[in-house]
Order: sequence, then C-alpha cells, then structure tokens
Amino acid sequence: MLFSDDRDIKKLLEIKLEQAMLKNPKNLISSLIIIVALAVLSACGQQVTRVESDSVTDLSGNWNDTDSRLVADEMIQDALSRSWLTSFNREQGKPPTVIVGDVRNLSHEHINTRTFIADMERALINSGEVDFVASSKEREEIRTERKDQDLHATEETRKAMGQETGADFMLKGTINTIIDAVSDEQVRFYQVDLTLIDLANNRKVWVGQKKIKKTIEKGGLRW
Repeated sequence: MLFSDDRDIKKLLEIKLEQAMLKNPKNLISSLIIIVALAVLSACGQQVTRVESDSVTDLSGNWNDTDSRLVADEMIQDALSRSWLTSFNREQGKPPTVIVGDVRNLSHEHINTRTFIADMERALINSGEVDFVASSKEREEIRTERKDQDLHATEETRKAMGQETGADFMLKGTINTIIDAVSDEQVRFYQVDLTLIDLANNRKVWVGQKKIKKTIEKGGLRW
C-alpha cells in the first residue's frame, strides 16, 4: 500500500486501533503498540509556521536574530544619548560621520557578525543623528565603478575620484560568551562590548556594554 504522507499512515493506525479495541477491549498490548507508533509519527512530522520577523523565537538558546536586533538598537540608542554627540555638533556645526568597523566574534559558537553590523548600521542611519559612510569593502567596489566611469561614462555623468567623505568616528567591538553547565541545565552569558573612536586622535569617546543571560534546560520525552 502506498501512502502520500504521514497523515495517511496516522489515519490507518487510528483505524486499526479502533478496530482492535472493538474486537477485544482487553487486548492492551496491541493498543499500546499502536499508541506508541502514533506518538513516534507525531514527533517525526514536520510543520512550518510563518511568524513575524520581529517576533522573539528561542529554539536552541544560541545567539539569534532577536539578540542581534535588540542589542544593536539598545546600544546605538545609548551611544547617541551621550555627550560626545552634542559636543561634536556644537564644535563642528554639523552631524558627525560614522563608520562601523570590525566586530570580532570571540564566543564559543558561530555568530554571523555581519547581521549584527547591519543592524547597527540601520539603527545609526535611521536615527537621523549622524551621517554614515560605506565600509572598506563597499568602498573598494565603489572605487572600481568610478575607475570604470573614467573610461566609459560621459564627462557630464562620471563621478570624479577624490571626492569621498571621510569618517569622523569608527564603531567597533567584540562578542564574548561564558558557559556554565551542570547535568541537564546550562547557562549562557553573552557580553557585547562596543567602542566609538575618534579617527582624528584615536580618543575613545564612548564605550558601551550589553549583557544577555540565557538558561537552557534539556527536556525529556514529552507526550
């Protein structure tokens, strides 16, 4: 007999269970075997549910998109509320230009720091408090395009070299973890450290820190 999916198998087992109970209600062994088979099929089935992209979802306890977004928003908000910003605006009469540098992953697990950097860039740009310039990798691609324009674009439309806006400050940092585990329980401690550096004199104008603690319990078989 061919089955299109797990639902057909489960349906057949339910019918067999009902028939066995009607034929001999005392035949508990056969009934229990069928119940166990149904439980195994339910556990092995796959179900996909679409959720909002900003919903909080923790499956493994690892660093995830929610951690990245919330930490970036909170730390950028803190950075923009400090005195360095008002001092620069007062002295220069314009918003500072910021670039995000390297964020090193020093944790025990694989963390895609590019998504965290992108979240910080989004928070900085959307704040309207600072100007933002392209990263070093992006600048290389743009400079290659300018060189190509020098050869192939018209004089009216080509963009000249040497007209870039230099950054005033660079934001960089690290992500660290500490793990403490005993038996079936584990505690994961994440610490994100960010530093904003004045590119003119290497002075650190802001240092921020965000900590996240997660408790993970390994569950057994659930019915």
